[in-house]
Amino acid sequence: MADEYRLSMPEPKLKSVRKSPQNSKVITRRKAVPVRTAYSQAEREEIFRRFSIQRPEPRGELAHTNPFTLVVAVALSAQATDAGVNKATRALFKVADTPEKMLALGEERLRDYIRTIGLYRNKAKNVMALSQMLVDEFGGEVPQKREELVRLPGVGRKTANVVLSMAFGQATMAVDTHIFRIANRIKLAPGKTPDEVEDRLMKVIPSHYLYHAHHWLILHGRYTCKARRPECERCVIADLCKSPEKSCDIPAPLVELPPQVIGEAVE
Repeated sequence: MADEYRLSMPEPKLKSVRKSPQNSKVITRRKAVPVRTAYSQAEREEIFRRFSIQRPEPRGELAHTNPFTLVVAVALSAQATDAGVNKATRALFKVADTPEKMLALGEERLRDYIRTIGLYRNKAKNVMALSQMLVDEFGGEVPQKREELVRLPGVGRKTANVVLSMAFGQATMAVDTHIFRIANRIKLAPGKTPDEVEDRLMKVIPSHYLYHAHHWLILHGRYTCKARRPECERCVIADLCKSPEKSCDIPAPLVELPPQVIGEAVE
């Protein structure tokens, strides 16, 4: 079997789109990239079928209570672990679970809650600024469109995709360090940038598995296909995997894992 398959499909030329001058950020539609994967359609179907049996209802491991607290948690999680963010926000979200309450709390008191998180000073500024924008422009509600979400201070495409998926049930692919590593390591959707990997994953993952695929890949990377040493003996797709790093060809037993305990993620 060839090491790489290309899926032929017309790729429209996309023009860049600029935002209104009121906001300094510029949204540019990304160039379409060719679809590359080392797996046939049947192999990709089997990979995600096994993930679906192992984790029928995967969830993100950032604790939150509503779309606003999810936006805040994801923004705080940049260069930090989910476990570390959850420890800091456990008390914070009890007193500030809406943009209005966050503004009333104030930046100085917010810093006291999140000072254990890396870059907490800058993150506190962003949380206050995004809270203000939500109140001023969106009636205190988190918008459900990516182009509006990425306008919020401290919110990039990855954060927006997480919110769209977890808060609003949209099938998106938020490429974090785990997904970027997995996509390249196992040659599922190799790419040089998170944007390339996102585009390719959205095209190679079977559509009926796409909604949960983001969490399946993150959890697989976090707990099995780890950065330092992949634990191939615990991998349910070891026989299908095309990674040159793999150390085992025998898949682990395909059984449903215990339910996740949200808020206590181990990194």
